[in-house]
Amino acid sequence: MSKRKLIIGAVILTAIVAFFLILFTSGPTGTTVNYNDFLKKAVNGEVTTITTNQSNHTINFTVGSEPDKSYTTTLPGGLTRIDDVLISYGVPLDKYPMLKTDSSAWISGVRSVLLMLLPVIIILGFWFLMSRRSAGSGGGMDSQFSFGRSNAKTVTPQKVGVTFADVAGNEEAKQELEEVVEFLKDHTRFTELGARIPKGVLLVGPPGTGKTLLAKAVAGEANVPFMSVSGSEFVEMFVGVGAARVRDLFARAKKMAPCIIFIDEVDALARKRGVRVGGGTEEREQTLNQILVEMDGFDSATNIIIIAATNRADILDPAFLRPGRFDRQIQVDNPDYLGRVAILQVHSKGKPLAPEVDYNRIARQTAGFSGADLANLVNEAAILTARRNKRQIGMDELEESIDRVVAGPERKSRVISEHEKIVTAYHEVGHALCAKLAGGVDPVQKISIISRGRMGGYTRVAADEDRSLMTKTQLEGFMTFALGGHAAEELMFGEASTGPSNDIERVTQMARAMVTEYGMSRLGPVAYGENMGGRQRVANYSNTVAFEIDREVTAMINEALNRSRSILSTYRRHLVAISNLVLEKEVISGDEMDALFEQVLQEFQAEESIKLLTYKYNDATKPFERKTEPGKTGTGTNG
Repeated sequence: MSKRKLIIGAVILTAIVAFFLILFTSGPTGTTVNYNDFLKKAVNGEVTTITTNQSNHTINFTVGSEPDKSYTTTLPGGLTRIDDVLISYGVPLDKYPMLKTDSSAWISGVRSVLLMLLPVIIILGFWFLMSRRSAGSGGGMDSQFSFGRSNAKTVTPQKVGVTFADVAGNEEAKQELEEVVEFLKDHTRFTELGARIPKGVLLVGPPGTGKTLLAKAVAGEANVPFMSVSGSEFVEMFVGVGAARVRDLFARAKKMAPCIIFIDEVDALARKRGVRVGGGTEEREQTLNQILVEMDGFDSATNIIIIAATNRADILDPAFLRPGRFDRQIQVDNPDYLGRVAILQVHSKGKPLAPEVDYNRIARQTAGFSGADLANLVNEAAILTARRNKRQIGMDELEESIDRVVAGPERKSRVISEHEKIVTAYHEVGHALCAKLAGGVDPVQKISIISRGRMGGYTRVAADEDRSLMTKTQLEGFMTFALGGHAAEELMFGEASTGPSNDIERVTQMARAMVTEYGMSRLGPVAYGENMGGRQRVANYSNTVAFEIDREVTAMINEALNRSRSILSTYRRHLVAISNLVLEKEVISGDEMDALFEQVLQEFQAEESIKLLTYKYNDATKPFERKTEPGKTGTGTNG
């Protein structure tokens, strides 16, 4: 704490103590009696001493029979001096040689003044504290008297500390932003040719893909100040505050130019105007209008670049995205396979890795992971290594961290019954067999019946390559895989449990999307429902069409469930054998499952004396047909 703050605190504390001492140490003391009783005692000569306080018309007196007791009374209205009253009643004043005026009268006057000033003191104190708080958050004395000062955090070029070398997995985005860096370093090379560099750059992508990191890297590469603010910090309940903060932000930026203004979660500020659900005030729209005006005020010589980030570009106002404002949009997606390898290498710098660590193997198992997920994966692996008292991070820790990121930490302490454990094993193996045999599903990586998060067990599949498109066959295969646990429980126990509830939810969402969005049903390539910028689609069709959509969705799910039942009925021996292995080991890999699958298949071949060449699936309600040796025919048996 600074010396100035200590002095101010001491002064305030002293003033408070003095105020309460004056307030509570003055005023009338003793037993209060009626004025007539006092006058009667004085005329009769019973009063021995009298002390007056003319400021509040009070009289303190003692009685001869009770010298240690004090009495108090008050002069009636219109009387100002007790000695005049005593003379009028014939009481000689020399009888009271101690008659005097109380020396504390001035204290009572001060007390009255302080009581009147108390509300003013409280209001001024509150205002002073609020202005000091505003000054502390704004970073300067100029903001003590202004709520409209921007809360943007300014980072100097020396403290940015991030360059494009620290960003991996977004090569296309980095190439787009390199022109911004060149403009900030030397804009004359562009302006001499008549080129106009975008005033605003909008980074669009899912959470955790590195949008903020890219903005910092631009500032680090260009060696310019970096001003960071969130879109929600402009929206306030007081009208005009958001617009004032926008003006202050741009005024500060112009003084520091060249610089970068980074607005994170800009959708909180720049939503489409006039379409808000539930009404609301005009404060947000005024703030958006002020940003648009400020951006229009830039000239070609103003070296200020605005970089905004959002997950939802579809809900932004069109005026915000028009050419001349945020006219360059850069998509920042989850990294591909090579990008994941590069990100893993970046986040592994400085960490002791075991020689067997294979970035390529980890990257294949993390399809769909964002950059933040991969950073968390490496960090979780380091923590797990320290917990196991190892000195190097190995593949076991990295693969375990994948499960922790996807499903949460293991819950080995959870006590479950033996029956529930068996049901979980058959459920997960049902998933795995359907993933292997349905077609179009990624290879199985791991089967576990150890609880993680809210899941009693899980089956993890991972793609050999990244996919941006999926066919109808692949989607149907995924639905078959997802319903494999439900079918396995029905097959082995006669009924399904509540375990497949999440599987059913995912399958229902996928089937409805196939019907209403992808045009993969008998209803044809028609988009049913209108996307209003959210995940929910607003119905724009009749009740008859809604009935047809529901019937088609139900038919797709039933077909997928029948495929799962057929696969597991045909490969019941494999289901039992692999489930027993899972119950024994609790966790098995995809390679272990494949090896046991081939072993059971060979045993079955020996029993049947038939060489099985391939399996071909024909119909959802029939078992697989199998091609036999020339001259032999036959169909698969159930188990």
